[in-house]
Amino acid sequence: MTLGVWLRLGRVSNLPTVWTNTLAGSALAASTLALPIGVSAALCLGLSAFYVGGMYLNDAFDREIDRKERPERPIPSGTVRASTVFTIGFLLLLLGVGTSFWMARGLDPAHGPRTLLSGFALAAVIILYNLHHKRNPLSPLLMGLCRVLVYVTAACAAAGAPSQAVWLGAAALLSHLIGLTYAAKQENLRVIQNVWPLGFLALPVAYGAWLGLSDPLVLAFTGVYSIWLVYSLSFLVRREGRSIPGGVVRLIAGISLLDATLLAAGDAVDLALAAIAFAGLTRLAQRYIPGT
Repeated sequence: MTLGVWLRLGRVSNLPTVWTNTLAGSALAASTLALPIGVSAALCLGLSAFYVGGMYLNDAFDREIDRKERPERPIPSGTVRASTVFTIGFLLLLLGVGTSFWMARGLDPAHGPRTLLSGFALAAVIILYNLHHKRNPLSPLLMGLCRVLVYVTAACAAAGAPSQAVWLGAAALLSHLIGLTYAAKQENLRVIQNVWPLGFLALPVAYGAWLGLSDPLVLAFTGVYSIWLVYSLSFLVRREGRSIPGGVVRLIAGISLLDATLLAAGDAVDLALAAIAFAGLTRLAQRYIPGT
């Protein structure tokens, strides 16, 4: 086993998108937008544990299918045992729950119970998704709910409960995840009956435009997100050189651009600029560690 194998199992190149989800969920919920750096870092660490644990469990649960379709993956290739990956995956979920609860209690003891409940809900949805996502028409919804619960857990830790802005932002994020997953499953987006997933991707754009009616700066962030969506989708539409993985990894990076839009609308422009930088970091990392 090498470090590269462990990083690949955890799809760690996508972690910056989890960090921007954490920043957005906590900043939109908290009465003060700037949490202490140490608190933000600990929340990002805890919610990263959920993500990496979920990715480990994804490979562990999919090992039989991967033996037929993706034999080069670490488990079917014999690089690592499934039992090891299962153990690490579940331990990381517990670490995520414990870290989030601990940070919430440190900020305010009253924040602990809801954060703990949200953390367990996130772990449960991650397990449910990994148990039953192949040939499940609702799997994109479950995947999107995992990201929604990242928002909710961060919001509970920072402020005790999600605000209206958190719920609306989470709905936009859910639409992005559902849209990208269904779009990637379509055989040809040039066929009219296959373009319906794009409606989900249009919802976050519409929400960003609505938020930008009172703030031109938010419109600028929405424009960046929209341009990135079109660029990413072009990989799914091309007649020649069509690349589903290429479009998917770019849409994953676009999660941080949506977070940037929401942060800008919440007057956290500094964090919004950081989220754009994290989107770039995601794309850079994906060049070395596959994001899918």
